[in-house]
Amino acid sequence: MERCLVNVSNILTKFEKKITIKLFNLKIMNYSTLKKTVALSFVSLVAAGAAIAQSSSDTSHASTTAAKIFGGRAQYRTWNIGINAGVTSPFLATGGTNGTTDYTANFGYDLTIRKQLAHSFGLQADIMGYGSQVGGTNSTPRAGVSSFTTTIAYAGSLDAVVNVATIDYLRRKNAINFYFTGGLGLVAYNPVLTLANGTTIDNKNKHNGSNTYAKEMFVPVGLGVKFRLSDRVALNFGYTENFVDGDYFDGIKNPATPLHKDKYSYAYGGLEVSLGSSAKPNLDWVNPVAMMYDELNDPTLRQEVQALKGRVSNVEKAVDDLKKDSDGDGVADQFDKCPNTPAGTVVDGSGCPLKIPAPIDTSVFMRKGAVVQGAAVPTAYANIQFEFDSSGLRPTAFPILDATSADLRSSKKTITVAGYASSEGTAAHNLRLSKDRANAVKTYLVNSGVEAKHIKVKGYGETNPVADNSTEAGRELNRRVEFKK
Repeated sequence: MERCLVNVSNILTKFEKKITIKLFNLKIMNYSTLKKTVALSFVSLVAAGAAIAQSSSDTSHASTTAAKIFGGRAQYRTWNIGINAGVTSPFLATGGTNGTTDYTANFGYDLTIRKQLAHSFGLQADIMGYGSQVGGTNSTPRAGVSSFTTTIAYAGSLDAVVNVATIDYLRRKNAINFYFTGGLGLVAYNPVLTLANGTTIDNKNKHNGSNTYAKEMFVPVGLGVKFRLSDRVALNFGYTENFVDGDYFDGIKNPATPLHKDKYSYAYGGLEVSLGSSAKPNLDWVNPVAMMYDELNDPTLRQEVQALKGRVSNVEKAVDDLKKDSDGDGVADQFDKCPNTPAGTVVDGSGCPLKIPAPIDTSVFMRKGAVVQGAAVPTAYANIQFEFDSSGLRPTAFPILDATSADLRSSKKTITVAGYASSEGTAAHNLRLSKDRANAVKTYLVNSGVEAKHIKVKGYGETNPVADNSTEAGRELNRRVEFKK
């Protein structure tokens, strides 16, 4: 690492000497020559930085980080501080109008403090140092002005920094990051004009009092490239165009173009250092794609997935065993106490055959009616059956009651309607229930036209059963109303 830094220092020193010699030899340079020189210099620096970054990162490609994809910023170093130095100019690489025909190379330097908020985005405070200057000359004096030199007291801005090469699909660990910057700032400056006759005009005492600087808002827009020397140190080169919100930065006001805004550029190089614990990786150089691959390829995770598959398989087998029904009686084998029952056998919840009592011959309790075309005709005075604990008439009782009503209306006979109940519940309750059932039948007959004086009502409760109350079939028969003459 020390050897790499020495090499970088030697390269930068030699480069500075060459640039300085050129700048002093070429005091006046046209805009086309400036662009070619800056472009060539920038390419040379990028090539040198790439070579150094490649040599420093070759041994680190196989390294991994303990950070997790969704572990948050706390697992990284996110604060960075940098110091840069370079050349300023009133001209921009993107073109535009200027107050002078040529530029004068001047020295500038700045300090940056950046908070990296994500892999590809950060916020940066950029402060250009006191004494940085921007200058320009006229090959032929314009409006009596031969040249200007603007001294910057400070130029501070808050910039958004967007990394465009954070995710590297070719290598696991990034070695080069390209980035764009943009923000808003305030610059304090003082332009000094040199007239064609050699007179100097210092404007420092003309801004709201003595010894004060003019202040303007400005918008910095730039791009750059970083070369990873280590996980903590990066070599940084960039170019920023600064658009000043005013026409006084160069001290030359042009009445013909009142809406003209001044600007200046800054090409720089420097070092950036990541602050924080060395146990944490620098968020700038972490490749999230490689991290995701490492997490998915983690042997421990693979073992957990295989174990989970085994547990799921066991659960599926247990469910299949629960559903298995070898004899097809509807009861799973695990709960079937009577396996291998014959097909079609009615079984209970334990899989054993149900003991169905012999059917009761109800013909002895009902009068049989005539049969017409194979169907039984409703018979008058047949017993009326009821639901459990209910005195409501079933729809099946209506044909019988209609036939009984017709016979009573024609014969004028007097009958007794006797109500009964099964043995569930208390005797008193069953007595009331039997009377309610008898009254329900009487009400129906009276509503159908039978005179009430021909119908007597009697409730017998659970007495005089016609079937066994120990079975449901028998209890159903005992919930009845009989007709007695």
